[in-house]
Amino acid sequence: MQLSGGGSGSYVGGTGLQYSRLNNPLFQLLGGQGAMSQLGGTTQGAYSLGNCVTTLAEMERKVREAMAERERLLQEREAKRAAEEARRMELPPSAKTSDPVEIQEPKPAVFDLRKHLEASGHSVDTCPQVRVSNKACKGYLVKMGGRIKTWKKRWFTFDRQKRLLAYYADKEETKLKGVIYFQAIEEVYYDHLRSAFKSPNPKLTFCVKTYDRLFCMVAPSPEAMRIWIDAIVTAAEENARY
Repeated sequence: MQLSGGGSGSYVGGTGLQYSRLNNPLFQLLGGQGAMSQLGGTTQGAYSLGNCVTTLAEMERKVREAMAERERLLQEREAKRAAEEARRMELPPSAKTSDPVEIQEPKPAVFDLRKHLEASGHSVDTCPQVRVSNKACKGYLVKMGGRIKTWKKRWFTFDRQKRLLAYYADKEETKLKGVIYFQAIEEVYYDHLRSAFKSPNPKLTFCVKTYDRLFCMVAPSPEAMRIWIDAIVTAAEENARY
């Protein structure tokens, strides 16, 4: 066994000591294969402790950067998934399914005949000759005959639900005398030309023109005539829309 001393490169050496140093884990970490080639002299070929620490620090930095990048990617993927889920939850039910959706057209407003006539300025309550409801208008009118130009009193019923203007022998409505369908009505107007043949009251006469006939009628009062004209006009206007 030899004892060497002095200087920064001195050491206590011998074959047994050198062997024990080679088997030391710290020595193997610092020197590795480079230390084995320097058994007979100096340890300058081995990794220094400072170089090892620097290498370990660099490796730790890279590991931290890799872990940080992985965490960033995970957070980004989670944020995208949460945003997609929130967007899907905000969509209406019809947009969440690929099934075809039936588009329903808005229903038209229900027409109220009585309110329409009152809004037009008619005093429905003060005109007893005409009975007006939300869908019908009834009352006596004097009608001129078709082939025989005679004037007879008839009970008229204007029915918006059935879309017709019917007239009967009396108000019991047991004997139907004729029908004017809405789709046949072309014009409704006051007979200012006095075209009705021998009208019993020309000032209260109005006409309903269809595609094949002209109906002339006399109302019991001026207000009743105006109510009847405006009521039947709604049928002509509805027919014109279709």
